[in-house]
Amino acid sequence: MIKGTPELIATRREEIINACQRLYQTLSFKEITLKEIGAETSFSRPTIYNYFQTKEEIFLALYEREYDLWNAELEAILAENEQLSKAGLAEKIARSLEKREQLLKLLAMNNYDMEANSRPELLVSFKAAYGKSLENVDRLLQKFCPELDEARRLSFRLVFFPFMFGIYPYAAATEKQRSAMEKAGVDFRYLSIYELTLACLRRLLG
Repeated sequence: MIKGTPELIATRREEIINACQRLYQTLSFKEITLKEIGAETSFSRPTIYNYFQTKEEIFLALYEREYDLWNAELEAILAENEQLSKAGLAEKIARSLEKREQLLKLLAMNNYDMEANSRPELLVSFKAAYGKSLENVDRLLQKFCPELDEARRLSFRLVFFPFMFGIYPYAAATEKQRSAMEKAGVDFRYLSIYELTLACLRRLLG
């Protein structure tokens, strides 16, 4: 059992997640280890095991936090707008995802390994944040596109959420990847997160 006040426990969990996030800016998932994460915190590496048992659990917590931040953006769209056209709604959602590059990068990773190596209770907490994003998108559609019935809203989510897994690789191609595309003679237009998301949303919303 973890010792300490709820505030201390929350602060240390957040410090571990923040350390992981900093490392993830320059290193890949495979390159990051618990040792390196521990070196980025103010306490000893063994202390990490009081909060997270695997590297995957730390990444899952970062993942959950990113969904929470996106949910806050989606809920702000709901609260701050009485009416939106379909074009306006597409623009708002695209802008919200433009701010969540970390979420899109995590989506592009191997989620199966991350989830398989995390305890059930942490996975449930993560799925709740994910589920809330599904609910929030549905609420946006109900409010701003009332002509869409339940089946059409479901169809929207079944296309848009899987689409999100591919946004980051398209928007964040490395120089090595760009060079390979050029040498292979592939005529490819590179778009930003906002441009890719907006194009998909416009097509889905009609």
